[in-house]
Order: sequence, then structure tokens, then C-alpha cells
Amino acid sequence: MEQGKTPLAHGFDIEAIRRAAANLDDGAVTAGYAADREAVIAMLNDALATELLCVLRYKRHYYTVQGPNNGALKAEFLEHAQQEQDHADRIAERIVQLNGSPNFNPATLTARSHAEYDDSEDAQAMVRADLIAERVAIESYRQMIQAIGDKDPTTKQMLIEILAVEEEHADDMHDFLVR
Repeated sequence: MEQGKTPLAHGFDIEAIRRAAANLDDGAVTAGYAADREAVIAMLNDALATELLCVLRYKRHYYTVQGPNNGALKAEFLEHAQQEQDHADRIAERIVQLNGSPNFNPATLTARSHAEYDDSEDAQAMVRADLIAERVAIESYRQMIQAIGDKDPTTKQMLIEILAVEEEHADDMHDFLVR
């Protein structure tokens, strides 16, 4: 065995585990964090902007959709808005865990978002805009997950969970789409 090296228990690097007790100001980020933290935070801030814009779009659609046969669609818009808000909250919490600052600046929200805002008046145009935005989100999350790889399992797992909900949203909007 190498001189000065603590024996491994169950294959674990005991010295690295003990070093995790240092730098308490870093919170949850230990020396073993393998991803580019600043790049992950930037990526998450763009995802945060996307989710916030989606909340606004779905809320607008919820409040403005009209017609006697749009009750189910209206309820779907509200449910999606609430779920997108949950995504935004989870992303903001993760940014803080990574010692970053979540960017809620409304002045730059649309520029940072992957999706677009929509102010359609027609129910089918709303559904189409939401389906497009969900497909954009799906591809964005897929690429983020791929970029993170195994370097940040906590962020990766969160993104996988959000991706699954975005796929459900796309299916829901697809079901409402009249061809």
C-alpha cells in the first residue's frame, strides 16, 4: 500500500470523504463535484427562464381561452402552469445548492428562454404554441442531460424528472390538437 494513503473501505476513498468536511461555505458542493459548476448554473438559469416563460404562457392561455367546449383545455392549461412553476422552483433551488444565483430578471427572460411567449386568441393556436414550446423544452432538457452526463447526478436526475413531465405535457397538447 502507498505511504500516507488511507486504506479503502468497500472501494471508497476515505481521504476524499474526510476532505468533504472542509470548506463548509461551499454547502452541498464538495471537492468531488465533477461538473463545470458555472456552466451547469448558466444552463440551469436558461432552463429557469424557459420554465418561467412557460408559466406565463400557460397562465395567459388559462385566463383567455373561451368557448363552451374548452373547459377541459382550460383545466389542462392551469395544471401545466402549476407544474411548470414547480419545475422553475426545483431549478432555482438546485442553482442555490450549487452556490449560484437564480436569475429571475424579467427584463432578460425572453432572451434567455428556449421557448417563446404566445398571446394567441384562438384555442387551437394556443394548443399549437404550447405543443411547440413543449417540444422545444423536451429537446433542451435532452441536450442538458447529455451535456451533464454522470458528472452531476443530482442535477441530471432532476432534469430527467422534469423531462418526463414535459413529455406528458406534449402528449396532452397533442391530444387537444384538432387536425
